[in-house]
Amino acid sequence: MARRSVAVVGSAESTRMGKVPEMSQIQLHADAALNALADAGLRPSDIDGIATAGEPPETVAHYLGIKPRWIDGTGVGGCSFMLHLRHAMAAIESGLCRTVLVTHGESGRSRVAPTGFPIPVPGSLLQQFETPFGTTYPPTMFSIPVLRYLKQHGLDESALASVAVVQRQWAALNPRASQKDPITIEDVLASKMIVYPFRLLMCCVVTDGGGAIVLTSADRAPDLHERPVYIIGAGESCETPMISQMEDFTTSAAFRRAGRDAFAEAGISHTDVDHLMLYDAFAHLPLYGLEDLGFCQPGEAASFIREGNTAPGGRLPVNTNGGGLSYMHSGMYGMYALQESIRQVRGIAAAQVPDVEISVAHGVGGMFYTSGTVVFSRTRP
Repeated sequence: MARRSVAVVGSAESTRMGKVPEMSQIQLHADAALNALADAGLRPSDIDGIATAGEPPETVAHYLGIKPRWIDGTGVGGCSFMLHLRHAMAAIESGLCRTVLVTHGESGRSRVAPTGFPIPVPGSLLQQFETPFGTTYPPTMFSIPVLRYLKQHGLDESALASVAVVQRQWAALNPRASQKDPITIEDVLASKMIVYPFRLLMCCVVTDGGGAIVLTSADRAPDLHERPVYIIGAGESCETPMISQMEDFTTSAAFRRAGRDAFAEAGISHTDVDHLMLYDAFAHLPLYGLEDLGFCQPGEAASFIREGNTAPGGRLPVNTNGGGLSYMHSGMYGMYALQESIRQVRGIAAAQVPDVEISVAHGVGGMFYTSGTVVFSRTRP
């Protein structure tokens, strides 16, 4: 399949984020979708492909008055939207549709008509083999691999705290961030214990919000937006629905495969990457992301972050919107990582990194279950 032939021509988040009790989940989808369509100079009637997670695609299509010829309801957790972009690329390139709208909306804080966190049903693998032992929600699941990671690499809780501190530095530069007050490693370590080793400031904020992206062929893109963003590579993979069955608690097989495929398809090396978004529902995920994507050797990500490499002014800016730890996290964060990558490539981010040519957005679904990686470029070769 010929790559670099699909571009982002519309990208926007919901008008309000954080605490939005007057809007339901489907309204957040619609608000973000209409904002993204306006960014592209399009109407709902111009859309012939739709992809979404959380809300079923048929619900969103009906609500917006769209009659699509291609739909994707892939729902694999927070990185679903990375996979939607990859699937939409294939659909546009193969002629199944012409213009795709990818939407997300979630009333994660106000809980107005939400879909809710999926509880394992009786007879499922999780219900049989993990839930009886107390692993029921993300903090209790993620704590299992991260404890092994810290022990194997000789690290302590401060390795996680340093991630939260740097994320807050970026958030302070972003007017839309949920949390902007500066924090120190000592502040993080003194915050409330949630599930060892996770303290409150190592966990994502809980918010309401939405986001949407409009894709079309690269040939049409310059006619629709003055700054189209080209998708030059993408990858996806999964490992296991049970945290206990990871092949190695210190690394994610899904991360490695999705990242490797995306970089290979884009034809880039790590030195080509100007900006990086790493899903950070909890503070350990950027450590795994930096290592599994190949930016750091195993066990070296914590020192890489402590040295300021990912902070403002660093040589590899990471999570420049403040991330899920400080910007916003409605429950499925992947859409917001994609939004920030697109803004950085366009040159319109609140905390803009100079001369971003290539940005990579990497996400996780579930607790290391699934992964998606997307490579964006400012120019079309």
